[in-house]
Amino acid sequence: MRVWPGRPYPLGATWDGSGVNFAIFSENATSVHLCLFDQATDTMERLCLPLTDRTDRVWHGYLPDAKPGQLYGYRVHGPWEPARGFRFNPAKVLLDPYARAIGRVPTWHPSLFGYAPGTDGDAAADEQDSAAHAALGAVVDTGFDRRGIERPMVPWCDTVIYEMHVKGMTALHPLVPEELRGTYLGLASEPVIKHLHDLGVTAVELMPIHFHVDEHHLVERGLTNYWGYNTLGYFAPDTRFVVSKDPLDAVREFKAMVRALHAAGLEVILDVVYNHTAEGGHLGPTLSFRGIDNTTYYRLEPGQPSRYQDFTGCGNTLNMQAPQVLQLLMDSLRYWVEEMHVDGFRFDLASALARELHAVDRLSAFFDVIQQDPVISRVKLIAEPWDVGEGGYQVGNFPPGWAEWNGLYRDAIRRYWRGDDNMLPELATRLAGSSDLYGTSGRQPHASINFVTSHDGYSLADLVAYQDKHNEANGEENRDGDSNNMSWNSGAEGPTDDPAIQDLRARQQRNFLLTLAVSQGTPMISGGDEIGRTQQGNNNAYCQDSPLSWTSWEETEQARSLRAFVARLKELRAGEPVLRRRTFLSGRRPGNTDVMWMRSDGEEMTEADWTNGHRVLGMLLNGQGIQERDAKGEPVTGGTLLVLFNSGPEDQAITLPRWRHASAWTRVIDTAKPDDEALNLGAGSTWTLTSRSSAVWRAQQQ
Repeated sequence: MRVWPGRPYPLGATWDGSGVNFAIFSENATSVHLCLFDQATDTMERLCLPLTDRTDRVWHGYLPDAKPGQLYGYRVHGPWEPARGFRFNPAKVLLDPYARAIGRVPTWHPSLFGYAPGTDGDAAADEQDSAAHAALGAVVDTGFDRRGIERPMVPWCDTVIYEMHVKGMTALHPLVPEELRGTYLGLASEPVIKHLHDLGVTAVELMPIHFHVDEHHLVERGLTNYWGYNTLGYFAPDTRFVVSKDPLDAVREFKAMVRALHAAGLEVILDVVYNHTAEGGHLGPTLSFRGIDNTTYYRLEPGQPSRYQDFTGCGNTLNMQAPQVLQLLMDSLRYWVEEMHVDGFRFDLASALARELHAVDRLSAFFDVIQQDPVISRVKLIAEPWDVGEGGYQVGNFPPGWAEWNGLYRDAIRRYWRGDDNMLPELATRLAGSSDLYGTSGRQPHASINFVTSHDGYSLADLVAYQDKHNEANGEENRDGDSNNMSWNSGAEGPTDDPAIQDLRARQQRNFLLTLAVSQGTPMISGGDEIGRTQQGNNNAYCQDSPLSWTSWEETEQARSLRAFVARLKELRAGEPVLRRRTFLSGRRPGNTDVMWMRSDGEEMTEADWTNGHRVLGMLLNGQGIQERDAKGEPVTGGTLLVLFNSGPEDQAITLPRWRHASAWTRVIDTAKPDDEALNLGAGSTWTLTSRSSAVWRAQQQ
């Protein structure tokens, strides 16, 4: 078969209806060969064709008769000199970094490692051929009928995010057809969409769906990387979640899922891992990037280029200082927006992407290219604003255009409901949208992604039931996972039959969820928290692809009650513009008092009250003074709310404020009495706020 010169762009394998253009970047390779496989079971390529044309360090060629479904990989020739950072080894078949689909997942075998067995990784190159075990790309046909369905384009102020795992969401769902459980199509099924609508969700944030590889040490223990934060293919949907066995259907089924979610008004946000790859440190396998151009793709230790800088805790860090790596990231993001139609991204360990030489630089090249890009700058961008390196905790330091997982919000809300002393000042700041973090940079309250739990750590039910982690199933003798989750022990560790403890735990879950609902900013719910999902105390279930991690849909009374409570919170937040402000609360000023902080006696807090050790706080949100406009520029009006919090161990007498816009108050939600009817009391009346509870009252003008 003759290889025509082809074109250097676009990178990857591109079918034009008549043939396929192949293009791959490598600055330091001496030659590149394209390997063609007939089927995934092949132990050796059918053809190995040299790409003789090279333009701007891109090796390229065109096969006139190649079609979608063609399986392929590369052998890249060059020096094996680890001391200089070069780890070329043509005995290894390598996955195209731009592969749009995965035709074969790798199987662990000694041949996947580039260095000689039993060495420190810097000795001679290993000569075992990896063709029988390597990952292979597949050429795709990108055509798809979107049926005229447009993106929902939900405004940030109305956004409610639901973080979920594609498989975990539906693996046990009794109303999802069995053949669709755990798949993209299962996630797009009617029962799941109805559940999300009932919760008021507007966007699903999917844990990594880029193609990933299970670490060798996990496979040896009979485990997998269930979470998927170990990416190898930044353009290819993970094959774990596909119904069909045809690799081309991974793309089609993902697009069908997005189309169905968009038709239901739900946005799709991807959790993406551009900070490191599945190849690990210097003792890791040679699967793709390392063998294609190690010195370009990875950050190597200055003065010791045989080793990798590791700001991620996963062995390596992608080199965002290299223009070609930035191009890879941007090409991938644009592909998922333009071709796969996703609506935004949550960047895992985003501080690692912002590092220039060593320090985190919020004006780094990474942010520059995002800001100027006409496609990516217009979708929802969310940072996990930390990494594991020195100075990596950067909450509040990302530039305009970015929202952030607000770790300070999570910590403050947990500490308050745990009963810590002197939490009222920070509680108020976080409830009001964290202007201390986001206001000075010109951002709006939505920049704060407010959350109490996420995939990483305890589930909400476990947060209130466990003092200590129970990660024994992970096979690391319970050493893994965060030991400081700020959990709250209700008096018994784990499951209990004590009705008083059960009631207290249920109330605490409602407290956390209500706090999320009434906080300024963008609320994020961790999948399954709304029905009491438990991991039995495991706070690092990344390797648990089992019922331990999957959401249980068993219709218990506790699950029904909690789900009904969240549905009421949905109605509250959706119906009260004062909870969805586009601007920060400013407090008291002439003519516009938008928030007042209240004592239990119905009077405003004084400066001394903030430090007196009390655990009761009232937040009066003035709907009369709100000066907000909707997406069309129309004035937004709503009611006035009084939200009461009591994290103390004793009930507290509350005097409902006498206020010019309220002659009476109606209790609409009470976490201690979630099933009670609405209660009407006049201004100045006294009411008892149960210990460790919260409540929302709406002002009435008679």
